[in-house]
Amino acid sequence: MPEQHTFATETASLCPICLQRVPAHRQIVDEQVDLLKFCPEHGEFRTLIWHGPPLLSDWNRPKIPSQPPVCLTESEGGCPYDCGLCPNHGQHSCSVLLEITARCNLSCPVCFAASSTQAPPDPTLAAIDRWYKTAKRASGTGIVIQLSGGEPTVREDLPAIIEMGRRHGFAFIQLNSNGLRLAQEPGYAKRLKEAGLNNVFLQFDGTEDTILRTLRGRDLLKEKILAIDHCVDSGLGVVLVPTVVPGVNDDNLGAILDFALDWAPGVRGVHFQPISYFGRFPKAPADDDRITLPQIMRGIEEQTKGRMRREHFAPPGCEHSHCSFHGNFLVEENGNLRALTKAGDCGCNKPKPASEGAEKSKEFLAQQWAAPAQPKPSSAADNEFDAFIERVRSHTFAVSAMAFQDAWNIDLERARSCCIHVMSVEETLVPFCLYNLTAASGKPLYRGGHHAG
Repeated sequence: MPEQHTFATETASLCPICLQRVPAHRQIVDEQVDLLKFCPEHGEFRTLIWHGPPLLSDWNRPKIPSQPPVCLTESEGGCPYDCGLCPNHGQHSCSVLLEITARCNLSCPVCFAASSTQAPPDPTLAAIDRWYKTAKRASGTGIVIQLSGGEPTVREDLPAIIEMGRRHGFAFIQLNSNGLRLAQEPGYAKRLKEAGLNNVFLQFDGTEDTILRTLRGRDLLKEKILAIDHCVDSGLGVVLVPTVVPGVNDDNLGAILDFALDWAPGVRGVHFQPISYFGRFPKAPADDDRITLPQIMRGIEEQTKGRMRREHFAPPGCEHSHCSFHGNFLVEENGNLRALTKAGDCGCNKPKPASEGAEKSKEFLAQQWAAPAQPKPSSAADNEFDAFIERVRSHTFAVSAMAFQDAWNIDLERARSCCIHVMSVEETLVPFCLYNLTAASGKPLYRGGHHAG
């Protein structure tokens, strides 16, 4: 049996029962990392957060914290109770998410927002107009605006909401959608494109209806494919977004990527999301209920037979290193993949201002997630390098994953580095994981009103 080496790094977390801030540490035993924390009232909790390789100690991209340019709240109760963002937050906004409805035309067993057909009234256009103004004041117009919910397409005025964002000067607007209306209503995707939409972040959990029945409650594959077809035909960039659940679709990663590549360059990439446990969970999810970022990287390598490998992925430049990975690939004319990203090429050991990473991330998303660039006319003078650059412009394929946090594995160091922020009902900005976080009882920290701290 190999010798085990154990050490720990300190952080802070929340008690999953009472949501009070508690000290925590990451216990690292060779390739496995657990988050350990102790609440004086409710005892000790242990949760798997990393299972390498790549090892957590090697997965690092240090950043110099950068206070948001405009802070909408003050630091009073301490993290995570002052989100707005407060002056102690260490990163600018890259994406701002506007929840324009709590209604949905599905009742998925897995849902960040616990959406359903029984929901409060939609925010008014006047309220959404204020949200745009607040986002612009706090973060500028260079951010990605994500229209979400619920299912945003249940609103008949969605084109008007997109047009409103364009009038406020936002250059990149993205729709988070399950794709049902995009599939079922001919011409709808074109209407959204004409209103100013750039990209559809399409819920896509697998290439088999058995997966979709488990995670979404019904067979949906035909509708997902039709939604993709309508979006691509309308000039909308599409990113497929699978929620990865152990024992359900973690063996389908390669098939999802192959499917997406068949639709490239219209489908711009795949963004995997390991399942997080929001809502009512009286007992901590077991290790077998979780899948970590390195496990997804290794699954991709195995299931693509090495076409995509661990060394093709790098830590993020925007959010905290432990939050995500990304890799970019060129789809060559013969269908082969050429890796454009390598973990060792990112200057990962040289600390850089967090704001620099946010700016680069916004620029990349606007270029990569929009519809593919139209090819330039070729000439006899074009050389091999020119042809390569032109191919990169139109046929780059992005693969990424983001590990959202729940009450069991929340790491406040990561939360203070978050760049994906949700507009709250109080018109403040809250890091995505904290906005969606709930206690074991289902009590929210932020969603639906003031924080629970």
